[in-house]
Amino acid sequence: MSTVLTPRPFWALAVVHARFQFLETVRIPIAVIGNLLFPSLALLFFVIPQRAVADDPGIATAAVAQLGVFAVMSTCLFSFGVGVSEDRAMPFDPFLRTLPAGAGPRLMGRVLNGVLWSYLALVPLVLLGAFLTAATVTPTQALAAIAMVPAVAVPFLLLGLAIGYRLSSKAAIAVVQATLFPLAFAGGLFMPPESFPAWLDAISKLLPSRAARDLAVQAVTGYSAYTFALLVLLAWTALFAVMAVTAYRRDEGRRFH
Repeated sequence: MSTVLTPRPFWALAVVHARFQFLETVRIPIAVIGNLLFPSLALLFFVIPQRAVADDPGIATAAVAQLGVFAVMSTCLFSFGVGVSEDRAMPFDPFLRTLPAGAGPRLMGRVLNGVLWSYLALVPLVLLGAFLTAATVTPTQALAAIAMVPAVAVPFLLLGLAIGYRLSSKAAIAVVQATLFPLAFAGGLFMPPESFPAWLDAISKLLPSRAARDLAVQAVTGYSAYTFALLVLLAWTALFAVMAVTAYRRDEGRRFH
């Protein structure tokens, strides 16, 4: 009598992939240390010594929020951009992509893993802000900040997927670095956009990093984001989604047809 094998549910497979990818990341300590420490070191060296900034509750909270956006961006771009390109170079990757479950559970597992690491990257940053600055949030603002993490992560994880499925691992590392830091600087993540000249401020408002930054600061401080920040973030999210799907289909067509 033959046994009929029932495929596991989508979300069960996604969690298995997320767990596997989480363990893979943990086994490379430098990747974990980089994600956890760089935004916190930026706060420690560039914000906390400036007591006029660190002792002002509103400014300090905004500084922690904008570095938090950088932490999420960095985690997503490196996890998806570099991680996907490295996976594609492994012999096991073509086998996984031919399984009956399809690419969906694996991609969702990567999304869950990226969001989890985004939250973990914020832990040292939030602790430094809480103990060494006057940054403070209400319970409602704290919940809003927690909800903002996936909202900020999604566009950048889509951009990471587009890079990862389009480029080799060596090229992906260079492109991620060349993308991350200009977006961070021009998006007001390392210095307040209020200090930008008018021309740079106008360009900045068209970037996803600036839109994410202003929406995150609004969530935790009540300072209003510029009028079309949400529209800008949604537009970039849609564009990055198209880029990710196109890159995935191109890679699949090139390798399996």
